[in-house]
Amino acid sequence: MKASDLFVRCLEAEGVEQIFGVPGEENADFMISLMESDIDFVLCRHEQGAAFAADAYGRLTGKAGVCLATLGPGVTNLLTGIADANMDRAPVVAIIGQGSTTRQHKESHQIMDAIGMCKPISKWAQAVLAAENITEIVRKAFKVAETEKPGLCVIELPEDIAKEEIDDTPMPPVKVRRPGADHKAVASAAELISNAKNPIILAGNGAIRKRAASQLTRLAHNLGVGVVNTFMGKGAVPMDDAHCLYTIGLGMGDYNNLAFDTADLVISCGYDLVEYAPAAWNRANKDNKTIIHMDFWPAEVDRDYTPTLEIVGDLADGLWQLNELIEKQHKGNLPLFDINIRSNLRTTLTEDFGAEKGDTSFPMKPQKILWDVREFLGPSDILLSDVGAHKMWVSRYYQCQNPNTCLISNGFCTMGFAMPGSIGAKFALPNQKILSISGDAGFMMNVQELETAVRRKLNIVAMVWVDGEYGLIKWKQQDHFDGKHSKLDFGNPDFAKMAESFGMWGREVTGPNQLLPMLEEAFQQEGPALIAVPVDYTENRKLTARLGEIEVPI
Repeated sequence: MKASDLFVRCLEAEGVEQIFGVPGEENADFMISLMESDIDFVLCRHEQGAAFAADAYGRLTGKAGVCLATLGPGVTNLLTGIADANMDRAPVVAIIGQGSTTRQHKESHQIMDAIGMCKPISKWAQAVLAAENITEIVRKAFKVAETEKPGLCVIELPEDIAKEEIDDTPMPPVKVRRPGADHKAVASAAELISNAKNPIILAGNGAIRKRAASQLTRLAHNLGVGVVNTFMGKGAVPMDDAHCLYTIGLGMGDYNNLAFDTADLVISCGYDLVEYAPAAWNRANKDNKTIIHMDFWPAEVDRDYTPTLEIVGDLADGLWQLNELIEKQHKGNLPLFDINIRSNLRTTLTEDFGAEKGDTSFPMKPQKILWDVREFLGPSDILLSDVGAHKMWVSRYYQCQNPNTCLISNGFCTMGFAMPGSIGAKFALPNQKILSISGDAGFMMNVQELETAVRRKLNIVAMVWVDGEYGLIKWKQQDHFDGKHSKLDFGNPDFAKMAESFGMWGREVTGPNQLLPMLEEAFQQEGPALIAVPVDYTENRKLTARLGEIEVPI
């Protein structure tokens, strides 16, 4: 068989169901081989969109999402999306084309060191230099991509290697159990917790794995301790649980940020420093604050994040061991602490989130839009947030009942992620409602993927918050330069007419009471739908001012 045939068989052995991509001449043999496979090739309109689709697919399934690009500009177009996947801990395998090995040593059309370029943004990147290595390389790429913490692996397949004849069979995937937590470290953690006076739990991106989330909730109940999640840790503890203290603040001061100031022990679970700088929450009482780090990897070195104890290994196992030990040591005397001491904090935040739920002003306030969205979406439906001013509002105001139901690009923080990401999300979870929220700036960066959704008849809904400027950049400039900002406004198309031109349903909200019925109608469409919502971003600086004046309500 041809090497490209073997490569496809290896992908089949890994359980690949979709590949998102834009092929080129150098992928031709691979693409023809793929035609004989049941793997569904989802033709995208830009490589970045393909990468974001694979990114979201990987986050939601735990299996590596797969994307494809050709050499040269195909790879460079892919870079931002796959870098996002790696930094946001999404398992992704990127397959890239390359020119013949006979011309890689010299200046030649579209030839560049793509693997060298990908290595800094990936867990592993490797060119196939011999057909007999394909089985090992594909197996390793998926193994490394899916191993905690997950991330990006890149495989380069030169066009002449793809044509070679080879007699080989795929290596079967073998499930690898992650190392368990050290029992002595767990015992030390139990002792630190028992001696604490005012502990708090920080749940990060790693805590939204299903098993980890259930054990984290169990720990919160055993201890009687509140849990604050990062932007990417939403739903680690259900939003309606009394132990859920919602999402960490915006870095400028917030109720639950300030709650860390009074804590003497922080139990950090699955927290990545790329999500949220520790300097933003570990600001006071550092000398008298103990940190327990629980994660798949050892803690990053940071002067504001210096754990007293590290429990390194499978997070779910570490939490399970800790629960078992605490239940054994304190049988009949649980919870160890009184969650009611945080009730004022939770009540204050809950009331804050709903303060504008009845607002009838127009353009709509961000708080009102998100209240309506949360009311509409079910607990297992998926919201994808792009990057912009709206992301700050989603991060603070949108809470989750289930883990991994709000996807935010927050490690790499990439504009243009949400709408193409929703394509991958729909393939991953075809029976769930999939809603993306983008600003008008980020949405227009990958608007071309609407055609992909139309062609594949995917009922994804893209909500665009319209303000006609780079709103987050303006917000930050105003905060740092006494209200001044550079010129950041731009023009927009008529979004409803644009949707119509793509052959899909599209509407623009013209009043405050239209959003909920529009969402209902949008999700009844056979294919994709678009809702443009004019937003009142004068609320941005009002929020900044308010968060600068709050006090811990405990």
